[in-house]
Amino acid sequence: MVEPARMSLDAVNRLADERIDWRFKGMPDALFGKTVAEALATNPKLFTDGFVGPLVVLDNDAIEHNLGTMRRWCESRGLALSPHGKTTMAPQLFQRQLEAGCWAITTANASQLRVYRAFGLTRILLANQLVDQNALRWLARELDGNPDFEFYCWADSVRAVELMTEGLAGSQRQVNVFVEVGAPGGRTGARTAETAEAVADAIVASPVLKLVGTAGWEGSLAHAADSAGLNAIDDFLTQIRSVTVQLADKFEDPERVIVTVGGSAYFDHVADALTQPWPAGLNVFPLLRSGAYVTHDDGFYRENSPLGAHSRIDGTSSFRSALRAWAQVTSKPEENLALLTIGKRDASFDEGLPEPQLIRRDGRTLPLTGAVISSLNDQHAYLEPNGADVRVGDWIGLGLSHPCTVFDKWQLLPAVGADGETVVDFIRTYF
Repeated sequence: MVEPARMSLDAVNRLADERIDWRFKGMPDALFGKTVAEALATNPKLFTDGFVGPLVVLDNDAIEHNLGTMRRWCESRGLALSPHGKTTMAPQLFQRQLEAGCWAITTANASQLRVYRAFGLTRILLANQLVDQNALRWLARELDGNPDFEFYCWADSVRAVELMTEGLAGSQRQVNVFVEVGAPGGRTGARTAETAEAVADAIVASPVLKLVGTAGWEGSLAHAADSAGLNAIDDFLTQIRSVTVQLADKFEDPERVIVTVGGSAYFDHVADALTQPWPAGLNVFPLLRSGAYVTHDDGFYRENSPLGAHSRIDGTSSFRSALRAWAQVTSKPEENLALLTIGKRDASFDEGLPEPQLIRRDGRTLPLTGAVISSLNDQHAYLEPNGADVRVGDWIGLGLSHPCTVFDKWQLLPAVGADGETVVDFIRTYF
């Protein structure tokens, strides 16, 4: 068992005291001036209590299913999980992830890190190089003033180590650092074993840094779960294992060498690589960082996740999409063209366009088949009905792809219960 990180429950609970008003897209004006707690006490309904479109909503039961599914699978494989919080930037969801056993929450930059600390998160992994001198000085003060705060980040160059050492000068505590391993055509990360060793040596020599393991991100090396993509992932994972073994005698604590890899599309292959036997004396703590599982999606991850529509994991239930957008048909200027009140300012479009799934008219919600979204403007979606009966005034329920570029467009998202209409929570984001 791993000990999950902690957050300030008081800070999370205080979100219920925030007042709803015009700042939050889609909220009913009848709720303006009420606190979130007061609003929830009215049991607001999505379609009858004044919400205005476009609106993105969360499926609370699907979130709970995904949290439990990921926890059980990680435990069955002997993996710890530090999900990437940049997916949602929602402290309420972070708290639920920690309650589901997550060892830490991962962040991408210094601004996100400050959000995490504002909510008292005790163990944070920054999956990036941190070389900004102002951010490093802030980090040093934060670590020195909070002995229960654990922080980890990456380095992939000797220059990065020099900048970290400079920015952390005078700190009373060492910062935990991973050597990041990369691959040609990938994102960051040392491209050769020689570079990785030079970075490790620089970390060991720094008075303010501690070498704790190796890290990498495989997601940029493939864009599909086909044989070519999976082979590229496996080659990269072999490289990370090789570098880890090469650096074995340099790690600060040989009893726990952290090896962390993992986006949300190939975590089954990551698990296989990290849980294979390691050489005697090298005690690896395998750490996964997948973040999109919490809501899953109706696009990229549905098609590529190990627990998506084409599951690669036997005996484990698939994730469920917890994202849906609702938008109204505002114009139908041509027989096979309807315009919806949703666009790039509201929904993701970088990994696939929204998917029409439901139509609501006269208080009834029914499946919508055959229709497609062909393109998006800033505030409009072009829907081709393709024979479906679509009229001005109808509401269209849309599946979304790539949650990482949905949450950033919404400061407050209703979460609905099993009926798809009753709001059971409001999720606050901080981008």
